[in-house]
Formats: sequence, C-alpha cells, structure tokens
Amino acid sequence: MLNAADDLLVERGFAGLTIEGIAQRAGVAKQTIYRWWKSKVDILLDTLADDAREALRWRTDDSVSAEENLAAHLRRVADFFEEPAGRVLQALLGHAQLESDTATALREGFLREQRERDRAGLRDLLAGEPGRTVDDRALDRLVDLLLGPLYHRVLVFGEPVDRTLLDATARLVLTMARESAVKTSRAPFAGS
Repeated sequence: MLNAADDLLVERGFAGLTIEGIAQRAGVAKQTIYRWWKSKVDILLDTLADDAREALRWRTDDSVSAEENLAAHLRRVADFFEEPAGRVLQALLGHAQLESDTATALREGFLREQRERDRAGLRDLLAGEPGRTVDDRALDRLVDLLLGPLYHRVLVFGEPVDRTLLDATARLVLTMARESAVKTSRAPFAGS
C-alpha cells in the first residue's frame, strides 16, 4: 500500500492521489486502508518515514576526509529529492503550507525525527575530527546551514542540486564548526 501511494503521487500529484486509487493499485479494499490510516496524508507520512530511514541515513567512510563524508551525505539527500520518496516529502511540505494539521504531523513526526538523525550524524562526524566538538545550539545552526541550501534549491526553485553547491556547503559547515569549536566564547553562533 505504501509503494502504491508513492507511485500514484508521482504519477498523479497530491491532488490526484486518493484512497480509492491507492486501494485499487495495491489490490486491497478501501476498508483495509482505512483500518490503518485515516487519510492519504497519514499514508504519505508513513511511506516517507519508511523510505527516508535508509535513504537519509548518515554513513561515514574512514578512508576519506570529513569534508568528503559530508559532501557524500549531501549527495544522498539531493538524490533523495529525485526519488519518489523525495517527491512525497515535497508534496507534504507543500500541503503543510495550506493545512495546519498536516504541518503539525509533519513537524512532530518525520521532520523532528530526521532532524535528530541529522544532528547525531553531524555530531558524530565532527567528533571524529580533532578540536571540532560543538555545543548543541551551534550544532542546530550547523544543521540549518548544511541542509538549507538543498531545501531552498529544490523547494523554492524546483531545480536539482549541483555538486558544486554540495561541496561548497560541506566546506562552509566544517569551517563554521571549526570556528565555533575554537572560539567557544566568541563562536559565530554563540549567544544567538
């Protein structure tokens, strides 16, 4: 059923996605879907969480630099936006601008959980670099810097993300992490 929802969203868009269509594509009765989910938004939230868990997982390769690891993660995020699951995220973010219940469910569910995974992944990556331990407030801002350009390019302009942007973003975030760790009392993010 989750795969059917993904596929239909890509084919028909958010407005064209219906419970009836999902049931037909999945070969189940509508009642089966309603037994598990209240709406198409709930189905999409579950499919997004399921698909993103692996696709957006942080991975590190000890044989390359922190910058290369960070750029590789950003490439995975950029690739995710091109996949059906990424299209689900885009559709939910768009719908969330018009419907407060969707916004709340998305923020309190998937976005909060992914943010925690991103914070943990970046923290672990920085912990492997000498002198690059940052406090929680700085880490939050670094995650914003890390992912903001990708979301902006994809969601605002509807364009794919190029490698030059990803590499520059990785370099900038690591530079900011280094500066905030070195100058803890005068860090770029301290006290804001």
